Amino acid sequence: MRIGYVSGDFKRHSVANFLLPVFTHHDRRVFEIHCYSNNVSDDDVTGRLMGAVDHWRRISGLDDEVAAKMIAEDGIDILVDLSGHTAHNRLSLFARQPAPVQVTWLGYPGSTGVAAIGYRLVDSITDPPGDSDSYYCEKLIRLDPGFLSYAPLDPAPEPVLRPNGNGRIRFGSFNNPAKLSPATLDLWGRLMNEVEGSVLVLKGRPFADPQVRRMLLKRFLERGIPEERIVLLEHIAAPDQHMGAYGEIDIALDPFPYNGTTTTCEAMWMGVPVVTLLGNRHSSRVGASLLTQVELTDLIAADEAEFIRIAADLAADAERRAILRQTLRGRMKASPLCDGPGLTRRLEESFRRIRT
Repeated sequence: MRIGYVSGDFKRHSVANFLLPVFTHHDRRVFEIHCYSNNVSDDDVTGRLMGAVDHWRRISGLDDEVAAKMIAEDGIDILVDLSGHTAHNRLSLFARQPAPVQVTWLGYPGSTGVAAIGYRLVDSITDPPGDSDSYYCEKLIRLDPGFLSYAPLDPAPEPVLRPNGNGRIRFGSFNNPAKLSPATLDLWGRLMNEVEGSVLVLKGRPFADPQVRRMLLKRFLERGIPEERIVLLEHIAAPDQHMGAYGEIDIALDPFPYNGTTTTCEAMWMGVPVVTLLGNRHSSRVGASLLTQVELTDLIAADEAEFIRIAADLAADAERRAILRQTLRGRMKASPLCDGPGLTRRLEESFRRIRT
């Protein structure tokens, strides 16, 4: 069976953390893996992805008609979109139906709205059976217990317990600042007012801009949080230093209604527990999916009051935080969240079922 994957993110990108485990573990006795790269530029991770598949084609710069003809001539049985409505997607290519079965997965937390894409890969926590099915033009395939498998792209330093001599808890989030919705800022402000003296550490590329920094600090001040309790870190290019920065925080906070995915996995990999608020759509339920897979369901809040209670209780429990710092990476490794072979087998079984 020939499987084709299409993306503009075959490089050092969040998607690669979840794609490499699948490419590595596909059963080559049964499946032939083709990649159609719409990358604007390549890097070292591109080379790793190329080395893990059977065929690599560049389609950046090709119009849809030419790319569709290429895919059809390659005899692709199932074509998988990995971008959805994100940068460098080729949804207009999928609309031409170059493969008999087309699937969307991983890169976008919603429906593509493309009638020619027949299926979407999720799980029963991100998209509970029932009402969730009506939110998509695609038919949902649930890869329970989880729709993705995490593997860090680079070796990470060992988790180190943060010194806390002054007793001030450091909450944190390394998510894209675009996810810091007003509702998220409201809730985090209430939490910080509940946990006296607590600090919030945020990291993101936009914080290099003084105007962005001033704007965000003003928003927290409006919620009763002075700027000395907010730490803004800029982008950190070196992967080991980026991961090491998680050592600056005690508890990670998941934004909503657009949860983190890679950032949540990274935080837990570095021994930092993550508190999430369960929402009513895929984008606000990914955190719950990830935490369920590592058996930390007590960190999933059903409402805002419970979110504050969970985070405040964890802030007061230094012993539990220390244990999690030491054991959370091992817990992840032993969980479905890092079971690349298991997810790949479920994915392949789904491909067998939907092949026409």
